[in-house]
Amino acid sequence: MDQCTSEKSVTSSISESPFEDEDGDNNTEVEFEEECPILYKINDSPPIYLTLFFAFQQSLISIVGSIVLPLLVAEAACALEDGVFIRKLVSSTFMLSGVTTFLQVMFGIRLPVYQGPSGSYAVPIIALNKMDASRCDVNAMFPGVLNSTSNNITEADLQEQLIDIRVREMMGPLILAGFLHFLIGATGLVGLLLRFVGPITIVPTILLIGLYIVKPAMEYTQVHWGISFMTWGIGVVLSMYLGHKPMIIPAWTRKKGFHTIRYPLHQVFAILISIITGWAVCGIMTAAGAFPTDKTNIQYKARTDARADVITDSEWFYLPHPGQFGSPLFSVSAIVGFLIATLTSILDSIGDYYATAAICRVPPPPSHAVNRGIAVEGFCSMISGLFGVGHATTTYGGNIGAIGMTKVASRHVFIAMSVIYVVLGILAKVSAVFISIPYPVLGGVIITIIGVFVGVNLSNLQVIDLSSTRNLSIIGTAVFVGLLVPTWMEKNASAIDTGNNGLDQVIAMFLGNPNFLGGFIACFMDNTIPGTDKERGISAWKNPSPEENSAIFIEGKEVYEPLIPQCLKRQKCLRFIPLFPKYNTDNVMSNGKSNEGFSGDNTYEKNTKL
Repeated sequence: MDQCTSEKSVTSSISESPFEDEDGDNNTEVEFEEECPILYKINDSPPIYLTLFFAFQQSLISIVGSIVLPLLVAEAACALEDGVFIRKLVSSTFMLSGVTTFLQVMFGIRLPVYQGPSGSYAVPIIALNKMDASRCDVNAMFPGVLNSTSNNITEADLQEQLIDIRVREMMGPLILAGFLHFLIGATGLVGLLLRFVGPITIVPTILLIGLYIVKPAMEYTQVHWGISFMTWGIGVVLSMYLGHKPMIIPAWTRKKGFHTIRYPLHQVFAILISIITGWAVCGIMTAAGAFPTDKTNIQYKARTDARADVITDSEWFYLPHPGQFGSPLFSVSAIVGFLIATLTSILDSIGDYYATAAICRVPPPPSHAVNRGIAVEGFCSMISGLFGVGHATTTYGGNIGAIGMTKVASRHVFIAMSVIYVVLGILAKVSAVFISIPYPVLGGVIITIIGVFVGVNLSNLQVIDLSSTRNLSIIGTAVFVGLLVPTWMEKNASAIDTGNNGLDQVIAMFLGNPNFLGGFIACFMDNTIPGTDKERGISAWKNPSPEENSAIFIEGKEVYEPLIPQCLKRQKCLRFIPLFPKYNTDNVMSNGKSNEGFSGDNTYEKNTKL
């Protein structure tokens, strides 16, 4: 018998009330909670109105993170004050996030995941600015042009040309990095990579990303520390301190009429509520004259009308397209930084795939599904390079956590979510509204998001032996050196002088990139210092013990089944393509199904619905 109740019982329970009544008499739902931890499984299709509601909710959770990284790209492109450029960047990011999410859910890993801007690319983007203090100086870029009397070029014209060059310098490296990303997935090299990279490498690598973003985050929080910490505090109180106390919400059903239910609405929308509250406080203080009108004053960016011209000047519709910022250029330092970010992003995504499978109560993803997921990410990263957004895409952990909170893992929800993001990308006015969020509010949100990002990464420590001096020494050394050398490089960039400018840039990017330096040291020491696989946490990744966890699986490996015609499954050549499972051709020809399902267990539905 299936561990979850029948579909009819689930539908009946949801139609009556999806949440617990205030008086606690909804015993049907309580029993369902114990029997099945997921209301809508991956292959389920919720009613259209619920699908749209859940998709909108998932969109709100990830939309802030989809704004922060484009702002870092704008800073690297010397365009932080160019509202029109940032609006195009955000619109392109929204649309590409929607397209990538759709391709990933339909043809990639086929798990319910959201693909947004990759935080791994924040480090090389920030490093580009720190290595060259004159990077955004038009006089250094175009010496003597402003002083020439033979032309009518203004500083604004030169600034526009400088932005164009800086953006195009990030396009070429991102295309190359995306191609490498795609090859690693399409050729099945992910498995080879994971032989040498484990939790001890992942933890300091991702941790250093969070620590390195501290200084850029300060650009937003220092505008008004009080509002930044208020925004962060509201999110923490609603999601953590009050998260275990459901809110009383009025509801109506045909069976009970008007009544009240309890649901943690404030926890689900904690970040959104904190943004709205912080935005409102900034609006009140702006109207009261608490913030200066002098644009050179740092607190001017806390005003709600600081970027109002972006909204008024934006057209209603804008269709992002390849080459919108020009043709790609290639910067040696950017190529090195983006290639490093690609490897980090791949490892981060693999961890997210396993986390999604666990929270959806399905078996760990097989190798062919992981390969497809990485290949789709790489392909879409190449597309991102052509669009000039300056960053790749990766899986967002916040949306994975939301699945566990809402108990909705339906693939249809994330398909609808991808459509919402594409629409947001085309509606230029809407993108402009998000850009006008005051700096201190964004600072508070960055504290929340990066805090969760670092915390989720640290959860990888649970599979290693923390009583081992070996492990602790490796992690500690990697983090310390990963901070020490890049900090020295910021102050002594000119110390690297080999006589070859291109080689100097490559060395400077390697030494100035904390997550690469820390990750390399951790990987080298982890693979050369003696230690067992169990001690290193490798065995926990290689062998997730599906036999022990099979009792909690509510769907089988059919959720990873690629969308290909039955006639192709009969082709023996698919056995040699790492993007597809090894089909039993005799079984496929006899019953039209593959043998990749979770065989030997009749509790799993053998369906291939979207």
